[in-house]
Amino acid sequence: MKGFFPFPPLFRLQVWLLFLLTLAFFTPVIISSEESPTEIRGVWLTNIDSDVLFSWENTTNAIETLAQLHFNTVYPTVWNWGYTLYPSQVAEAVTGVSQDPAPALQGRDVLQEIISHTQENGLAVIPWFEFGFMAPADSELAISHPQWLTHRQDSSRIWLEGNVHQRVWLNPLHPEVQQFITDLVVEIVSNYHIDGIQFDDHFGYPTDFGYDYFTLQLYQAEHDGKLPPDDFQNPAWIRWRADKITEYMSDLFQAIKKANPNVLVSLSPNPQDFSFNSYLLDWETWERKGLIEELIIQVYRTEMADFIGELEQPEVMAAKEHIPVGIGILSGLKGRPVPLDRIKNQLEAVRDRSLAGVSFFFYESLWHLGEETPEQRKSTFQSLFSPPLPRPSLLHN
Repeated sequence: MKGFFPFPPLFRLQVWLLFLLTLAFFTPVIISSEESPTEIRGVWLTNIDSDVLFSWENTTNAIETLAQLHFNTVYPTVWNWGYTLYPSQVAEAVTGVSQDPAPALQGRDVLQEIISHTQENGLAVIPWFEFGFMAPADSELAISHPQWLTHRQDSSRIWLEGNVHQRVWLNPLHPEVQQFITDLVVEIVSNYHIDGIQFDDHFGYPTDFGYDYFTLQLYQAEHDGKLPPDDFQNPAWIRWRADKITEYMSDLFQAIKKANPNVLVSLSPNPQDFSFNSYLLDWETWERKGLIEELIIQVYRTEMADFIGELEQPEVMAAKEHIPVGIGILSGLKGRPVPLDRIKNQLEAVRDRSLAGVSFFFYESLWHLGEETPEQRKSTFQSLFSPPLPRPSLLHN
């Protein structure tokens, strides 16, 4: 008969408890289980001193090479020289130019090409908003919207990048500038199947700027009609401007998440002290406010003691408790090769401190700007990144 048991209820309960105790005694207890290993293995793809984006063949070959060497992330520039590197209705409406006019980029959507090939090869793609609020002085953007530009106390606007290139800076506090940048970013995250979007120090502006009419009016409205200090390094003046940029970043973060909740917000600044005091970018506060979900700190140092010192800063240690924190490593520049031994030592230092991984600046220098042969450098990277590993899970529920 179904449910029939010939023993009394109390006896049955005792038997059941004895069974459970026996099972617990002889069954091994798993106290904890380690998560599967992950690591950010990234590289920036740029159109400065680099040919990687200037032909379909170069771009596809680069993605395939990186996949073979067990890289798992690319950060391709999508906003540079005052142009987008994808067909942009937003840019065309503001500047009259929908895409970078370089002949090798015409008739192409480089971002979509990269996305297609990274998906095929298992890499994540996080477009990099490289120029941020910076623009060439002779760009259509700067010429057509002079009221958007900020300047120094003496009204000068030109900022020399590398003591050569004449740049100007859009005013991050100006509502029309904010709307333009937000529209560009939302356009990307809405129209492309990407894993994230990345900003860097150019999402601030040089500390000696900020004396334009709009900013002065805004400052006076909040300080009983007083003008800001003549000393552009005045701590309170630095803090006020940095906080205004943080307010905009908060609005931008919300706009990104509204357009595409699954897009990661990444930041690749310099160390905090330099970013804050040179570019008014307070990434430590951004991280504490939850405005960034991945942090790749550019630590381009030649001496290991200096490199390690930046990795061990308190704000770095604090951030890695909340989000994946990786380190940007310089793999070489034109006229400034970086030896493989330094790259290996820096990667080891990152791993020793349980940071989330690395990204290299920039693609060409991984193989072609060093003292070793390209074959030697590729073989070394394949060894350093063996076995293949996935990226950390970056988005929080």
